[in-house]
Amino acid sequence: MRLIELFSREATAIGVTAPDKDAVIDRLVDLQFTHGNITDKAAYKKAIYAREAEFSTYVGNGIVVPHAKTPVVVKPSLAVVRLAQPIQYNPDDDEKSDLFFMIAAPMNGDLHVDILARLMSMLAEDDFVAKLRLTKNPGEFLDLLDQEEEMRFGNDSFTDQQVVDDHYRILCVTACPTGIAHTFMAAENLQKAGTAMGLATKVETNGSGGAKNVLTAEEIAQCDGIVIAADKNVEMARFDGKPVVITRVADGIHKPNELIQQIVDGTAPIYHHKGGAPAASSGGSAAGGVYKHLMNGISHMLPFVVGGGILIALSFLLDDYSIDPSNFGMNTPLAAFFKSVGGDAFGFMLPVLSGFIAMSIADRPGLAVGFVGGALASSGLSFSSIFSGAAAVPSGFLGAMLAGFVAGYLVLFLENATEKLPASLNGIRPMLIYPFCGILCVGIVMCAINPIMGAINNGIAALLNSMGSTSAILLGAVVGGMMSVDMGGPVNKAAYAFGIAALESGNYGVMAAVMVGGMVPPIVIALSTTIFGRKKWTEEERNNGIVNYIMGLCFISEGAIPYAAGDPGRVLPSCIVGSAISGALSMAFGCTLMAPHGGIFVFPTVGNPLMYIVALLVGSVVGALMLTAMKKDIQ
Repeated sequence: MRLIELFSREATAIGVTAPDKDAVIDRLVDLQFTHGNITDKAAYKKAIYAREAEFSTYVGNGIVVPHAKTPVVVKPSLAVVRLAQPIQYNPDDDEKSDLFFMIAAPMNGDLHVDILARLMSMLAEDDFVAKLRLTKNPGEFLDLLDQEEEMRFGNDSFTDQQVVDDHYRILCVTACPTGIAHTFMAAENLQKAGTAMGLATKVETNGSGGAKNVLTAEEIAQCDGIVIAADKNVEMARFDGKPVVITRVADGIHKPNELIQQIVDGTAPIYHHKGGAPAASSGGSAAGGVYKHLMNGISHMLPFVVGGGILIALSFLLDDYSIDPSNFGMNTPLAAFFKSVGGDAFGFMLPVLSGFIAMSIADRPGLAVGFVGGALASSGLSFSSIFSGAAAVPSGFLGAMLAGFVAGYLVLFLENATEKLPASLNGIRPMLIYPFCGILCVGIVMCAINPIMGAINNGIAALLNSMGSTSAILLGAVVGGMMSVDMGGPVNKAAYAFGIAALESGNYGVMAAVMVGGMVPPIVIALSTTIFGRKKWTEEERNNGIVNYIMGLCFISEGAIPYAAGDPGRVLPSCIVGSAISGALSMAFGCTLMAPHGGIFVFPTVGNPLMYIVALLVGSVVGALMLTAMKKDIQ
């Protein structure tokens, strides 16, 4: 490593005015902090003054080299201040000083001595120092340093010591229910925060395409700690015995520095794996746990619903209604193919939902029991249908949700109840006791509650289908607006889950209102930043706003989150109003949607597509105009 690698333009200040020693040190400490190599500015500054108290760092020729070796420095670095007017740094210095080089060194042997040795060797040349005093800006100053070091030492390293750790200090895992935007936004912010703090950081993302950048056993063993920012279940057994911060994915987006600082400060609790799936929320509330388990089920269910739903929608698009209206979707061979494949995929929806809710609660032993519970919710099996031949009453989406929670907590009960069995029986607990007893019990429960949940489910479907125009419009406004309240958070997901439940029960209007409401927020941002509000947004915000056109059209509401986080008082109301208008218009125009995702790519399958586009445009434009009117001009 060469000395010039420890400098940066951001940490080099030329022509500074400072009245005294304290002012110079304050400025140098601030400049050092721009490197991102110091975790605690106050502690570093205290170490600088402690070193000054031992012996002055004035070296003559108007040069001072304050330095500190302290644990809060994670990587070595140098900061420079050149004063416009020299000051008397210490009362007994033989002359005033104007050149200050501050060294930050980690607790890594005597690295600061090696830095000092090379620096002082270069500063011993009076002609070189005179040239440094004539430079006009940080770029010229550092270029001159680089040339001098190149001429004197070539590429020789100033030290034989290991300067940077060869392993990751901070590991992170991010995961959101849908595995799209929140997962990667949290990953990006945690990576940036770790790098800015000078900590080698690696982030594993559990996105919709599977786990990427997976943490290795060696990396886990060597790291200082792990941050889990997730709203769904992640594999936790591998972190046993390590400091782990468990929190929501939203905190990974908004509080990355605070999360990593817990690892640095040593306040993160040691994680001990007990076999079950851990809660992904630091709050530990019952509501947070229920939400996490539900979202784990929905995230695994979505590929089946989306893929199957789009195929079913295409079958209607490709069929000829006039051949046999009662068999619409199956009249032609091509349509029948799409309908059959899509229907089979869609049929996995309830078992997968229930199975992964149970798995989130009880880990792998809960999966099989949950799958069976979801299958029974789909079939509608009941005691009356078995013993008296009554018609089966499927309990649908609501029944599968309940089955998942029943299955998960039932398996947890079985785990606790069999804990004291002889160790010789441990092998048969997950292979025999849990699946046999669990499936038997969940079968009994579902046969008992299927008629009740089926009646509730049918009642909701009947209510939706019987709604008058005014009620339908109001419902569209409510679910559309909910999609913008937290853009991917619990309220957004509640509206989305309601849309899927309505879709499963045969009402396709609610899903249309839900999706158009979720498409509006990013488009509101895009329109305001690029068309309506050029005086309201910075150049960076306008450039980033273009991306929101794509995210909005792809039904990724989370594209608006950075803007909402920066100005929630204006962005959120505007997006909510725009989404509510679009949702209401979608219902008013009688638009329908059988595919629960896809954005503009599934518009050909929308019922009344032209008016659906009108609904999207009207809500987006109104929201953008409202946001632009509320924003203040940039000064």
